[in-house]
Amino acid sequence: MIMQPGLKITLALIALITVMSGGTSGCAINPVTGGQDVVFMSEQQEIAIGRQTHQQVLDAFGVYDDPDLQDYITRIGERLAAGSHRPELIYRFTLLDSKQINAFALPGGYIYITRGMLAYLNDEASLAAVIGHEIGHVTARHSVRQHGAAQMAGIGATLAAILVPGMNTPAAGQMVNILGNAMLSGYGREHELEADRLGAEYMARAGYDPQRILDVLGLLKSQEQYAQELARIEGREPGTYHGLFASHPDNDTRLQEVVATANAVRVSGEPFIGRDEFLALIDGLTFGDSAREGIIRGRNFYHGEMGFALRFPNDWRINNQPNQVVAMAPGGGALLVLQAEDLGKRVSPREYLLERLRPQQLTDEREFRINGLPAYSMRTQTRTESGVRPVRYTVVYLNDMAYVIAGASRDAANAEQLVMHDQAFVATAASFHALTENEQLLATPLRLKITTAEAGMNYRDLAAASPLEHLAEAQLRLLNAAYPDKPLITGEAIKIVN
Repeated sequence: MIMQPGLKITLALIALITVMSGGTSGCAINPVTGGQDVVFMSEQQEIAIGRQTHQQVLDAFGVYDDPDLQDYITRIGERLAAGSHRPELIYRFTLLDSKQINAFALPGGYIYITRGMLAYLNDEASLAAVIGHEIGHVTARHSVRQHGAAQMAGIGATLAAILVPGMNTPAAGQMVNILGNAMLSGYGREHELEADRLGAEYMARAGYDPQRILDVLGLLKSQEQYAQELARIEGREPGTYHGLFASHPDNDTRLQEVVATANAVRVSGEPFIGRDEFLALIDGLTFGDSAREGIIRGRNFYHGEMGFALRFPNDWRINNQPNQVVAMAPGGGALLVLQAEDLGKRVSPREYLLERLRPQQLTDEREFRINGLPAYSMRTQTRTESGVRPVRYTVVYLNDMAYVIAGASRDAANAEQLVMHDQAFVATAASFHALTENEQLLATPLRLKITTAEAGMNYRDLAAASPLEHLAEAQLRLLNAAYPDKPLITGEAIKIVN
């Protein structure tokens, strides 16, 4: 599954837990192999899980608003699915409004690709490789087979207890990671290779070159190398690649052998690439943060739709998530979280915060105005597994919304750091203000632009003129499959960001 590991495990387990009780056990014929699988759900249950979880995915990410691009993805998906081992399923293909570089499938034929993934592809055949791989997960019923293995290992009840709302504790989260990694290391590699083989087969039947799967996996390997470099610069541990192969795909003999099996069903004639068609459709694609989630520029955060802006401390790492913005101090010594909630009734900022938190101890209470907006701030303590931690909460009202800025320090024993972090928390809250007219442009997302490489043009100069803030040249190279050091080709269509 081509996506980040945390999201992959979470989505799979949420879907599977839905049928942990009341499922049907027994053997079923695998649509791909013709052999028998031990499963605990019927095909009807599998489809029902996908249908139920589909709305959760849409709520979490949102659908990218581009009907032409959505129709294009659906046409490609249906063409591939028609030549699959389960053509009778009604497949649903959705383009998600997420900057994450992801694609994944739910049971029953629900397949998703993010605009973040789309931005790094360069032709229709590569897009078909991503979609075909996910169709392979569905046709081989991988999520159903994982569910059966989990049941047989006796971990169903444990997973349900961990992921049921209200049970999301740090210890539970750690257990999810342990179990998730165990499932992947046990048979994830085999499922991924099988999905690659099936995706290649479906591509070949639809007239695409199945070798494009290797190109896409190579792209993702380059992304991993870039992520490691960015983490080194920011002084943190890098995120883990999906972990299914350590070397580059070009050096993975078994992967190449699996993909090569599709040659037996290749259609005659030249395989379809579709570069011009694809690039024309992604011209103008939102890149990075979206207007829906707000825009990070340097240490500033702008939200045009909600009409506010604020500034985080210097050198803090900022992570813009769908439902919150998280900033971490260098070295991880402190954390700041910004969240918003629609006000349901007319209460003062102090009443709002105390009703929700019900703190036992309060210090340094302040009821005041921040840039003309009603606000309240206080310090309290929260108890964690490693001890008591001081926390500052500030709430600011704007346009019937309550914005809560929570800051916590990790080392409660370091008095000097506590003071320094609290000053950073206060300064961040004090920077909150209604978006000005001059800031409207800064709240506008970046977009891809398709242009033609001219003589003398190079990635270094393009990076210097780019609005990209982190390793701009590396990002432009990744967008154009030129990482780490391929040159521009004069006259070739390329992607830039503006």
